[in-house]
Amino acid sequence: MTARYFGLLPAAGTASRFGSAGLKQYVPIAGKPMLRHAIERLLALPELEVLFVVLAPDDADFRKYDWSEFGSRLAPLYCGGASRRDSVLNGLVAAASAVDPNDWVLVHDAARPCLGKAELRRLIDEVGRDEVGGILAVPVADTLKRVDEEHRIVATEPRDGLWQAQTPQMFRHGMLLQALRDAEHVTDEASAVERLGYKPKLVEGSTGNLKVTLPSDLDVAQALLRLAS
Repeated sequence: MTARYFGLLPAAGTASRFGSAGLKQYVPIAGKPMLRHAIERLLALPELEVLFVVLAPDDADFRKYDWSEFGSRLAPLYCGGASRRDSVLNGLVAAASAVDPNDWVLVHDAARPCLGKAELRRLIDEVGRDEVGGILAVPVADTLKRVDEEHRIVATEPRDGLWQAQTPQMFRHGMLLQALRDAEHVTDEASAVERLGYKPKLVEGSTGNLKVTLPSDLDVAQALLRLAS
């Protein structure tokens, strides 16, 4: 049976570092909430059958927006957890009745509104033939410093072979479900899969696929979106 493609977008976080009075995923960028940009980027992939958006159980904002243009390809799940890992795991469990263990799941960040078509296509083409799965990533370009408790430099770390992980991260539903159940404290899906003894594939992404973490990132994201329009 040919594997199908599904998306999963955890959007249940409170984004404490962002400093906004509201939820970061609904902050407007280029006239749309940030979450909508992430949704549009994933659903532009014709192979993607359904995108599951994992929301906090008490999320009252999602229903304020008109999502009708996406029809049945967009499915909100009000089962978000306290961490990214919990939200993704809860989403995988909730989607299990519609997704086969062998189907691919692309887990993306709601705070990455600038995902490009070229890198998304590259991920599908390269990882879709892989036995394990893989992620978008970019080589580390900056010099890395390790510091102590007083923020004094104690070492300069070699950056050879270091890559910065991005999303989407693409794995089989069954493998990812097992990996996240067995790994409570991980910050991305690849880390959980690595703990099973596998070596996910790295697919080169783009620095334009930035993660909006601080308010100052909004201007950069807005500029990138305007360039792409």
